[in-house]
Amino acid sequence: MTASSLWQPLTLGRVDLDHRLALAPMTRNRAEPDGTPGPLVAEYYGQRASLGLIITEGTQPSADGQGYMNTPGIHTDAHVAGWRSVADAVHAGGGSLFIQLMHAGRISHPDNTPHHRQPVAPSAIAPEQDMFTAAGPQPIPTPRALGLDEIRDVIAEFRHAAASAIAAGADGVELHAANGYLLHQFLSPNANHRSDAYGGSIENRSRFVVEVAEAVADEIGTDRVGIRISPAMPLGGIDEGDVESVRAQYRHLIDELAHLRLAYLHVHHVGDDDLLSSLRESWPTAVLVVRYGRTREQIADDIEAGFADVAPLGRFALANPDVVDRLRNDAPFNELDPATLYTGGADGYVDYPFLSRA
Repeated sequence: MTASSLWQPLTLGRVDLDHRLALAPMTRNRAEPDGTPGPLVAEYYGQRASLGLIITEGTQPSADGQGYMNTPGIHTDAHVAGWRSVADAVHAGGGSLFIQLMHAGRISHPDNTPHHRQPVAPSAIAPEQDMFTAAGPQPIPTPRALGLDEIRDVIAEFRHAAASAIAAGADGVELHAANGYLLHQFLSPNANHRSDAYGGSIENRSRFVVEVAEAVADEIGTDRVGIRISPAMPLGGIDEGDVESVRAQYRHLIDELAHLRLAYLHVHHVGDDDLLSSLRESWPTAVLVVRYGRTREQIADDIEAGFADVAPLGRFALANPDVVDRLRNDAPFNELDPATLYTGGADGYVDYPFLSRA
């Protein structure tokens, strides 16, 4: 059985939640080739609306922001129309929709983008890993460093994407400053070798993330904006240094963001509980925490320990669209099929059985 703390209501920004579960953002590669989320995407998120807070997969704010094949965008009229169907499906099921804005930065390949241009990043440093493309895995090329004017353009792209998300009926957006993508690249000393106002010191490496958050909050309201971080997460070739360096970076970043009073802070946690505790103390609103490898019995642990207000679910929610009912009733879970995570189509996406249909 799960802890009773999971079933307490919570107000998060403008959203009233009936419980402390949420859908964690997970890339599924089911968008149309132009980045428009189609009917299957609406069905997928609508099936999981009982989770309350639905945080979508990473969604590019511009053509340059795309990293992977068949990921959604939120920067064209077609994208807005597609996401409107998703929002309608989630709202019909009683949920609230936050679209995660993810600029992949250097974690990209020209074959996966509509313009086939070189990836962009804070510095011209390759992540030294492969990217899956239509032709199979290919080495990620060295990115092109953004100029100062281009940084301002990217901030404007995030602002436009946030406005587009609200126009599509979403309740808010989550800024993806984690897992090795563009905002995280600016934070990381091994990916950011700039010598201008956006590189070098902790303060300068934080500047881009803070300015994106300020611009998006100004555009749609602070209570419609969350942000995701992943201190010390080594994905995408990121190396943020030793424990003390990571702590200094993220304590500064959170102190800079706290005054905005965003709707929530979402921490993809990899094990430094002392840092997590200090971030929790500094953050003025809700905190979401997700960890790799949690068992069913551990879902509520971070809430019980005072680290978190909400426990987002990943693989459990992916394989169990009615995971909330299954937890409430101590019912067994469907098993996840890893082979269908990114294959496209309905299989392993919208065909996991509900308890009522089993």
